[in-house]
Amino acid sequence: MSISLDALVAGDRRALAKAITLIESSRSDHRAAAQELLGRLLPQTGHSLRIGISGVPGVGKSTFIERFGLLLLALGKRVAVLAVDPSSPAAGGSILGDKTRMEVLSRSSDAFIRPSPAGRTLGGVAQRTRETLLLCEAAGFDVILVETVGVGQSEHQVAGMVDFFMLLMLPGGGDELQGIKKGILELADALVINKADGDSKALAAQAQQHYQNALHLLSHPSFWTPKVVTCSALEDQGIDSIWTMITDFTALAQANGVWNQQRKQQKQQWLHQLIQEGLQAKLFASKQAQTLLPKVEAEVANDQLTAYQAATKILDLL
Repeated sequence: MSISLDALVAGDRRALAKAITLIESSRSDHRAAAQELLGRLLPQTGHSLRIGISGVPGVGKSTFIERFGLLLLALGKRVAVLAVDPSSPAAGGSILGDKTRMEVLSRSSDAFIRPSPAGRTLGGVAQRTRETLLLCEAAGFDVILVETVGVGQSEHQVAGMVDFFMLLMLPGGGDELQGIKKGILELADALVINKADGDSKALAAQAQQHYQNALHLLSHPSFWTPKVVTCSALEDQGIDSIWTMITDFTALAQANGVWNQQRKQQKQQWLHQLIQEGLQAKLFASKQAQTLLPKVEAEVANDQLTAYQAATKILDLL
C-alpha cells in the first residue's frame, strides 16, 4: 500500500485514510509497514488536544460531537473524530454509521471522521485507536475527539489516551447515579448533562446538583475539580462554555506540569499493555500450550486443580 508521507503531513485526507487502513490491517507485512510509517511520523505528533467523550446509548453523543466540532471549526481549528462503533459479539460486524449522523461536520475540508469497529477490544476502544490518533496528529489536526462505546469500568482505556475525558449524561438525577460505577466517575474531568432543553431543563438542573454532590466524595487530581455542566446539543446551547472549560483545564494542567507527565505515563502504560497482549498471544500460539491447555481446563472443571494451579502450569511454559 503506497502512502505519501508528504501528503499525509500536509493534511491530505485521502493519504490519512489510507494510512489508517494500513494501521488497522491484521496482515503481518502491513503491521510492519505501519510501524515503520509511525516511526517516521513520531516527530510530527504530540501537538494536538485529545478529548475523550463517552456516554450511554441515546445520550446524544453524535449530535453533541457535531455541534462541538462545528464550534471548533468556527474557531479555526482542524478537527478529527475517531468514533468507535460497537461490534456484534455474534457476527463481529459493525454498522459504522457515524458519518451519516454527523453529516454537516463530515462535509468540511477541515474535519475528518473515521468510524472503526470496537471488535473485542476492552473498553470499547478500537485496537488501533492510539495509533490512528498519532496519524491524525501528524496530519495536522488541532483537536482529536475519541468517541467511545457505552459506559463501564473498562472505560479507563480511553482515559489512558486522552488529555481531557468527559462523560455525557442524560437529565435524570439520583436514580441514574445508582447505575454509574465509581471508577468511571473518578476518571471524568467533566460530566456534561446533555438534552437540557424543553421539559428536561428542570431535570437537568436537578441532576447537575446530584452529580456535583457525588463528585465531592470521590478522589480527583489536586489541580482540577471536575465540573458538572448542562447543555443542549440539539438547540446548540452551552457548547461554547464546554470549550472554555476545556481550555481552562489545559492551561492549569500545563502550568502544573501535569500535562507532559500524563502524556509520558500514558505512553508507558500503552507499552506495558502491548507487552502483556504480545506475551499472551505468543504463549497460546505455542504447541506446548495448545497441548496442555485442554488437559488443565478439564482438571479445573473436575475440581482436580485450582484455577491458580492450572494457570501456573501454563505460565511455567514461559
